[in-house]
Amino acid sequence: MQNALLYFVIFMAMVVALGVFNEKVTKITYEIALMFFAMVLGIIGLFIEYFTPGSPISTLVTDVHNFNLESFLINGVLCFMLFSGSCHMSLKDFKDQARAVTVLSILATLLGAVFYGMLFYGVACLLGLGFSIPVCLMFGSIVAPTDPIAATSILNKFGLPERTSFLIEGESLLNDGVGVALFVCFSGMVRASAGGDNFFVVLGREIIGAVIVGVIVTFICYPIFSHTHDAARRIFVSMLAVSAIYLICEYLSFSGAIASVVCGVLFSEFKDKLEEKGEDPVGLRQYDTFWEILDNLLNSILYVILGLSFFYILQMPRVLVISLTAILCNLIGRSASVGICTFIMGPIPDGFNKCNFTILLTWGGLRGALCIALAMSTAGMIEIGTYHVILGATCAIVFFTTIVQGLTMKAVYRKIEKKPGR
Repeated sequence: MQNALLYFVIFMAMVVALGVFNEKVTKITYEIALMFFAMVLGIIGLFIEYFTPGSPISTLVTDVHNFNLESFLINGVLCFMLFSGSCHMSLKDFKDQARAVTVLSILATLLGAVFYGMLFYGVACLLGLGFSIPVCLMFGSIVAPTDPIAATSILNKFGLPERTSFLIEGESLLNDGVGVALFVCFSGMVRASAGGDNFFVVLGREIIGAVIVGVIVTFICYPIFSHTHDAARRIFVSMLAVSAIYLICEYLSFSGAIASVVCGVLFSEFKDKLEEKGEDPVGLRQYDTFWEILDNLLNSILYVILGLSFFYILQMPRVLVISLTAILCNLIGRSASVGICTFIMGPIPDGFNKCNFTILLTWGGLRGALCIALAMSTAGMIEIGTYHVILGATCAIVFFTTIVQGLTMKAVYRKIEKKPGR
């Protein structure tokens, strides 16, 4: 099935139906509800495929299950999702916490990937999976970056302190590029590519190149944004800027994710300056409203697709053991990397002590679609059995962090908040 409109109708029908059901009945966090109920529908779809093979409904379910999430995300909407998440960030806040955000987004991601990879390597040896160290390190780089979409959509709904909330958002927005750079490095080791760039070359190119492209293209497009008073045209300029930036970065092998964030933050700063001058407040509100609605729409579709991808877990050998192992390794790797970073990042914000801050960021380290897209991209470079384990375990981590950690994050924060000296 190649009809994009049919896919859109199916996913939108699920977004609307599941959203209304959650609003009237379950009343849990919207994004978590979409993923959870889509996961239930996906499992029902598997039974339909099994018991009615060849039927029109079974064919439709098969096509939906085979939807190319990697292409949809990486080659489609990721730049708009990252822009919409970052175009409301304050550059002043980033300057105030630049050291902490940088340490968490770079060092914590690197350490998390290595810790997770080595932990999983030990487990793989015990289970006789035959994973090599480079494959496990590549797996670590897949699940190391936290998800900006989950962070901005879920974690800010229960009253986190402003500086801590910004730190979680800032880390999530910036560590995508670091995760991609790590993935490029470790996947190169897996392919044993001769003469490939080393880690620091790749990391520098991904980050520095992305920032340069993001700044240059944004400054080229901004004069049009500032000199037009048509609200729709301002929206079109911002869409042109971020999509062009992402396309250029993909061509030059830079991080399109980081460049999109840079573009969003700069547009936010420029828009704030226009507001200070009193320019067209109605038009600027329309600009904000557009990106908020687009962000909500794309996030909703994405969470439905992620829920439907749950069936990948069922393709793993030793499903339960490997899923639980992957989740446990993720928690240990995340807490160890964040714990080390608390000694380097400077003052802990909002009065938290190092221990409670580590717990908060560990439990708030939600994973999302980028992890699954990276896992999908390993197809063809590793054996099919290894691929199923990596993809299934990645899905297990994404579902656990989003549904379980997302639903209990408020309780974890309230418990920490009540501790004396926190």
